[in-house]
Amino acid sequence: GNLLRTWGDGVFSNPHGVAIGPDDAVYCVDNADHTVRKYSPVGELLLELGGERPAPAMAGRPFNMPTHVAIDPRNADIYVADGYSNARVHRYASDGCLLSSWGESGTDEGQFNIVHNIATDREGYVYVADRENHRVQIFDSNGKYQTQWNNLHRPCAIYISQEQHVY
Repeated sequence: GNLLRTWGDGVFSNPHGVAIGPDDAVYCVDNADHTVRKYSPVGELLLELGGERPAPAMAGRPFNMPTHVAIDPRNADIYVADGYSNARVHRYASDGCLLSSWGESGTDEGQFNIVHNIATDREGYVYVADRENHRVQIFDSNGKYQTQWNNLHRPCAIYISQEQHVY
Protein backbone atom coordinates (compact mmCIF):
# COMPACT_ATOMS: atom_id res chain seq x y z
CA GLY A 1 0.00 0.00 0.00
CA ASN A 2 2.98 2.37 -0.09
CA LEU A 3 3.18 4.77 -3.02
CA LEU A 4 6.35 3.97 -4.97
CA ARG A 5 6.32 6.66 -7.65
CA THR A 6 4.13 8.77 -9.87
CA TRP A 7 4.65 10.35 -13.25
CA GLY A 8 2.67 12.24 -15.86
CA ASP A 9 1.89 15.44 -13.97
CA GLY A 10 0.93 18.12 -16.46
CA VAL A 11 0.84 15.67 -19.39
CA PHE A 12 -2.75 14.46 -19.45
CA SER A 13 -5.85 16.51 -20.27
CA ASN A 14 -8.44 13.80 -19.62
CA PRO A 15 -6.93 10.35 -19.07
CA HIS A 16 -9.54 7.76 -20.01
CA GLY A 17 -7.93 4.35 -20.46
CA VAL A 18 -4.78 2.50 -19.48
CA ALA A 19 -3.37 -0.90 -20.41
CA ILE A 20 -0.18 -2.78 -19.62
CA GLY A 21 1.60 -4.43 -22.55
CA PRO A 22 3.32 -7.82 -22.51
CA ASP A 23 6.64 -6.00 -22.05
CA ASP A 24 5.22 -4.12 -19.01
CA ALA A 25 4.96 -0.88 -20.99
CA VAL A 26 2.13 1.39 -19.86
CA TYR A 27 -0.26 2.61 -22.55
CA CYS A 28 -2.33 5.67 -21.66
CA VAL A 29 -5.27 7.03 -23.66
CA ASP A 30 -6.23 10.69 -23.30
CA ASN A 31 -9.55 11.43 -24.95
CA ALA A 32 -9.29 15.22 -24.62
CA ASP A 33 -5.99 15.60 -26.48
CA HIS A 34 -6.70 12.62 -28.76
CA THR A 35 -3.54 10.65 -27.94
CA VAL A 36 -2.28 7.22 -27.05
CA ARG A 37 1.08 7.27 -25.29
CA LYS A 38 3.35 4.36 -24.50
CA TYR A 39 5.58 4.70 -21.43
CA SER A 40 8.19 2.60 -19.73
CA PRO A 41 7.13 1.45 -16.24
CA VAL A 42 9.06 4.41 -14.78
CA GLY A 43 7.39 6.99 -17.02
CA GLU A 44 9.77 7.44 -19.95
CA LEU A 45 7.76 8.31 -23.07
CA LEU A 46 8.45 5.64 -25.72
CA LEU A 47 5.77 6.31 -28.36
CA GLU A 48 2.99 8.80 -29.01
CA LEU A 49 0.10 8.31 -31.43
CA GLY A 50 -2.30 11.09 -32.40
CA GLY A 51 -2.43 14.49 -30.78
CA GLU A 52 -2.48 18.02 -32.16
CA ARG A 53 -5.99 18.21 -33.64
CA PRO A 54 -8.77 15.65 -33.59
CA ALA A 55 -9.88 13.98 -36.79
CA PRO A 56 -13.30 15.23 -37.91
CA ALA A 57 -16.13 13.48 -36.06
CA MET A 58 -17.06 10.14 -37.63
CA ALA A 59 -14.46 10.62 -40.39
CA GLY A 60 -12.86 7.26 -39.61
CA ARG A 61 -9.34 8.68 -39.30
CA PRO A 62 -7.43 8.48 -35.99
CA PHE A 63 -8.35 9.97 -33.47
CA ASN A 64 -11.43 11.76 -32.21
CA MET A 65 -11.83 11.13 -28.50
CA PRO A 66 -10.26 7.65 -28.19
CA THR A 67 -11.31 5.67 -25.16
CA HIS A 68 -9.05 2.67 -24.61
CA VAL A 69 -6.18 0.59 -25.94
CA ALA A 70 -5.28 -3.12 -26.02
CA ILE A 71 -2.01 -4.80 -26.93
CA ASP A 72 -1.85 -8.07 -28.87
CA PRO A 73 0.27 -10.39 -26.69
CA ARG A 74 1.53 -12.24 -29.78
CA ASN A 75 3.18 -9.36 -31.64
CA ALA A 76 2.59 -6.15 -29.60
CA ASP A 77 0.21 -4.67 -32.20
CA ILE A 78 -1.74 -1.79 -30.68
CA TYR A 79 -5.54 -1.70 -30.98
CA VAL A 80 -7.18 1.65 -30.20
CA ALA A 81 -10.86 2.05 -29.39
CA ASP A 82 -11.67 5.40 -31.02
CA GLY A 83 -15.09 5.60 -29.56
CA TYR A 84 -16.68 8.83 -28.45
CA SER A 85 -16.69 10.73 -31.75
CA ASN A 86 -15.36 8.14 -34.16
CA ALA A 87 -16.92 4.65 -34.32
CA ARG A 88 -13.65 2.90 -35.20
CA VAL A 89 -10.97 0.50 -34.11
CA HIS A 90 -7.47 1.32 -35.32
CA ARG A 91 -4.68 -1.27 -35.45
CA TYR A 92 -1.06 -0.12 -35.27
CA ALA A 93 2.19 -2.04 -35.47
CA SER A 94 4.29 -1.84 -32.33
CA ASP A 95 6.41 0.90 -33.97
CA GLY A 96 3.33 3.13 -34.41
CA CYS A 97 2.64 2.47 -38.10
CA LEU A 98 -1.11 2.42 -38.83
CA LEU A 99 -1.98 -1.00 -40.26
CA SER A 100 -5.76 -0.88 -40.59
CA SER A 101 -9.02 0.51 -39.26
CA TRP A 102 -12.54 -0.84 -39.17
CA GLY A 103 -16.02 0.07 -38.03
CA GLU A 104 -18.59 2.78 -38.60
CA SER A 105 -21.56 4.18 -36.76
CA GLY A 106 -24.56 1.86 -36.63
CA THR A 107 -26.09 -1.26 -35.15
CA ASP A 108 -25.16 -3.97 -37.65
CA GLU A 109 -22.25 -6.40 -37.30
CA GLY A 110 -18.98 -4.47 -37.39
CA GLN A 111 -20.73 -1.18 -36.63
CA PHE A 112 -20.51 0.60 -33.31
CA ASN A 113 -22.30 3.02 -31.04
CA ILE A 114 -19.48 4.09 -28.72
CA VAL A 115 -16.45 1.84 -28.94
CA HIS A 116 -15.78 2.15 -25.24
CA ASN A 117 -13.26 -0.53 -24.36
CA ILE A 118 -11.13 -3.13 -26.09
CA ALA A 119 -9.19 -6.28 -25.19
CA THR A 120 -7.19 -8.96 -27.01
CA ASP A 121 -6.61 -12.62 -26.26
CA ARG A 122 -3.56 -14.78 -26.94
CA GLU A 123 -5.14 -16.23 -30.09
CA GLY A 124 -5.44 -12.82 -31.71
CA TYR A 125 -9.11 -12.11 -31.20
CA VAL A 126 -10.16 -8.53 -30.49
CA TYR A 127 -13.07 -7.94 -28.10
CA VAL A 128 -14.84 -4.59 -28.41
CA ALA A 129 -17.24 -3.27 -25.76
CA ASP A 130 -19.83 -1.62 -28.03
CA ARG A 131 -21.42 0.25 -25.14
CA GLU A 132 -24.57 1.85 -26.48
CA ASN A 133 -25.39 -1.17 -28.66
CA HIS A 134 -25.37 -3.23 -25.44
CA ARG A 135 -22.97 -5.87 -26.75
CA VAL A 136 -19.40 -7.07 -27.07
CA GLN A 137 -18.31 -7.73 -30.65
CA ILE A 138 -15.44 -10.10 -31.39
CA PHE A 139 -13.15 -9.78 -34.43
CA ASP A 140 -10.06 -11.49 -35.73
CA SER A 141 -6.83 -9.50 -35.64
CA ASN A 142 -7.57 -8.04 -39.09
CA GLY A 143 -10.98 -6.73 -38.12
CA LYS A 144 -13.10 -9.51 -39.61
CA TYR A 145 -16.29 -9.94 -37.59
CA GLN A 146 -16.52 -13.30 -35.78
CA THR A 147 -19.42 -13.14 -33.30
CA GLN A 148 -21.02 -11.02 -30.59
CA TRP A 149 -22.40 -11.27 -27.09
CA ASN A 150 -25.76 -9.51 -26.89
CA ASN A 151 -28.11 -8.12 -24.25
CA LEU A 152 -25.42 -6.68 -22.00
CA HIS A 153 -26.35 -3.49 -20.18
CA ARG A 154 -23.93 -0.81 -21.46
CA PRO A 155 -20.70 -2.83 -21.30
CA CYS A 156 -18.08 -0.28 -20.32
CA ALA A 157 -15.02 -2.46 -19.87
CA ILE A 158 -13.65 -5.85 -20.75
CA TYR A 159 -10.47 -7.49 -19.47
CA ILE A 160 -8.81 -10.77 -20.42
CA SER A 161 -6.32 -12.19 -17.93
CA GLN A 162 -3.14 -14.03 -18.83
CA GLU A 163 -5.05 -17.21 -18.01
CA GLN A 164 -7.62 -16.13 -20.65
CA HIS A 165 -10.40 -15.46 -18.14
CA VAL A 166 -12.75 -12.81 -19.55
CA TYR A 167 -14.03 -10.20 -17.11
